[in-house]
Amino acid sequence: MKIAVIGAGNVGRALGTGWANAGHSVIYGARDRNKADLKAFCAQIGATAESPGDAARAGDVVVLALPWNAAENAVKSLGELEGKIVIDCMNPLAMKDGALGLDRGYTTSGGETVASWLPGAKVVKTFNQVGAETMMAGARYETRPVMFLAGDDDSAKSTVARLASELGFEALDAGSLKQARILEPFAMVWINQALLRGLGRNWAFGVIRIKD
Repeated sequence: MKIAVIGAGNVGRALGTGWANAGHSVIYGARDRNKADLKAFCAQIGATAESPGDAARAGDVVVLALPWNAAENAVKSLGELEGKIVIDCMNPLAMKDGALGLDRGYTTSGGETVASWLPGAKVVKTFNQVGAETMMAGARYETRPVMFLAGDDDSAKSTVARLASELGFEALDAGSLKQARILEPFAMVWINQALLRGLGRNWAFGVIRIKD
C-alpha cells in the first residue's frame, strides 16, 4: 500500500518508519522535500519525499501529521482527495489562559473540521492519543496498547485498523467521526500525565480484560 504522510515531524516520522518496516511504500509530503535531514531520513527507512500535493495524490492512504495551527492552509492545499482514506492524527491544541488545551470540542472536533476541509474524503480520526515514542514502540509493550479510531466509513476504518495493528496496537472502533469529540479530549489525559504529572512519554492506554 502507498501511504502518504503529510508532515515530517516526530509523529509523521514515527508512523512512516513503522509502516515502512511493515512493507508499505511511504511517501512524505513536505514543503522542503530536498532538506538534507529529510532526505537522509527517507534514505534510512526506504521512503521518498514529494510536495504535499503530489504525495497526497499518489497515496492510497493520506496521513495528516501536522501542527494544528498550520493545518488548515496545508490541508486545503492538498487538492481533491474525494474517495481517499485520510487519517487525521492531529489534536486541535492551543494555549488557553496560559495552559495547553483544545480550541474546540464536545460540540465539534478537529476531525470533523478536517472532513469539512476535504469534502468526499473518508476521514478517520486516530493516532492522536499517544506520543510519537509510543507509535514507534507499540509491539514492545507487555499488553498491546489500545488505539481508538472514529470515522463514518466502515471500510476505511477496517483499513486503518489493520494499519494500527501492524504497529502493535489493538484497534478499537469508537464509532462515527462525531466521536472525535471525545477522542481529542481523551488525548489530553495522555498529555496531562506525560508532560505535567511526570509520567513521561513511554506509556500508553490499554484494555485490561478479566481472565476466564
